[in-house]
Amino acid sequence: MSKRVAVVQSSYIPWKGYFDLMNRVDELILFDDVQYTRRDWRNRNRIKTPRGPAWLSIPVQAKGNYLTAIKDITLSDPAWGRRHLDILAVNYRPARHFKTYEELFAELYLCNRDTHLSAVNRRFLAALCGVLGIDTKLTFSMEYSFDRAEPDRTKRLIDLCRRAGATAYLSGPTARNYMDEELFAREGLELSYMDYSGYPEYHQLHPPFEHAVSILDLIFNEGPDAPKYMLSFR
Repeated sequence: MSKRVAVVQSSYIPWKGYFDLMNRVDELILFDDVQYTRRDWRNRNRIKTPRGPAWLSIPVQAKGNYLTAIKDITLSDPAWGRRHLDILAVNYRPARHFKTYEELFAELYLCNRDTHLSAVNRRFLAALCGVLGIDTKLTFSMEYSFDRAEPDRTKRLIDLCRRAGATAYLSGPTARNYMDEELFAREGLELSYMDYSGYPEYHQLHPPFEHAVSILDLIFNEGPDAPKYMLSFR
């Protein structure tokens, strides 16, 4: 049987493209064995506000931890969830479907006792997949035994895919710059790339329209119709 896999680092309330990638594979592996990068998407994302896009960031213990793996990054403030929920309410209460999901997200933010960033990200990803109707299997790279010491990133990736039973791999478009496509071919793994072009606009608050914001923006504005504005549901 064929099995398509994607491998990405976990992200906090990521944009719609992340979920389109997930919806097009049988399993999404969160590659959180790798080094944490500051000022990246691991612990933050953007939302729309009347003053334009703004960052919503989870405070983490990252100062000086430049060689720490994502899976080992811990949170630095247990009250972050209440603050994020309040910020979302201030900026999205006028959205047509904010009330529809207010209780769900209140539970996610206020009942969350996770102390590690990876666990928080996975919890939110699973909940958002439930909202969107995505049933892709979600796993961590830590659940697999593969050659983590392999210096060649393509070989390391192929080993992880093999351990997961993959016959095909779906990659983000920027990986074209470094992916060894011939190695995938020799290993008998079908390689393809996501194309994020062609997203339609939706009824978004606070113009001008911006695609590069958290999936929460689409959900709060379009509610059950959110998948109609994504590529993988067409």
